[in-house]
Amino acid sequence: MKKVILDLAVTLDGFIEGPNGEIDWCIMDDDMDFDGFLAGIDTIFYGRVSYDSWGNYQADETAGETERKLWEAVHSKKKVVFTSQERKDDRAVFIHSDIGEKVAEMKQEDGKDIWLYGGASLIKTFIQLNLVDSYRISVHPTVLGKGKPLFEDLKERIELKLIESKPFKSGVVQLIYAPLK
Repeated sequence: MKKVILDLAVTLDGFIEGPNGEIDWCIMDDDMDFDGFLAGIDTIFYGRVSYDSWGNYQADETAGETERKLWEAVHSKKKVVFTSQERKDDRAVFIHSDIGEKVAEMKQEDGKDIWLYGGASLIKTFIQLNLVDSYRISVHPTVLGKGKPLFEDLKERIELKLIESKPFKSGVVQLIYAPLK
């Protein structure tokens, strides 16, 4: 069965973006093997706002070969957008209702795992519906003091088991947890 993997960067004080949406604190080390992560997924889950911002993002002409290849790999995946708005876009599948049922069906399909990309409200919904199978959180050595927190409005405690931790040369530490269900 496919797993839904929340792969996300977070600051040391628990924010996924700054107060104005900034993510300039995110570090991409070459030793993080993000290409390996992308090779293990075949689907990306987006909220509408994240899809509109990043779902079809193209690196500009000044981008290096590594960045261009990263975006090519991202755009080669099936894109599923969760939104209440009616949309037509041949590059994505749009889901408007019954999130839990539809995610359960997709997890039964053949193929690789699913990346829960976000945004924040979609992540919150997936956490509240217990749809996250793996938390792959990269903690960055930055403290913002304010911004958008990863975990907010939780209705109950989430118990997790540490599966793996990996430090990187930049000071980023990746923590991989599985929920205790």
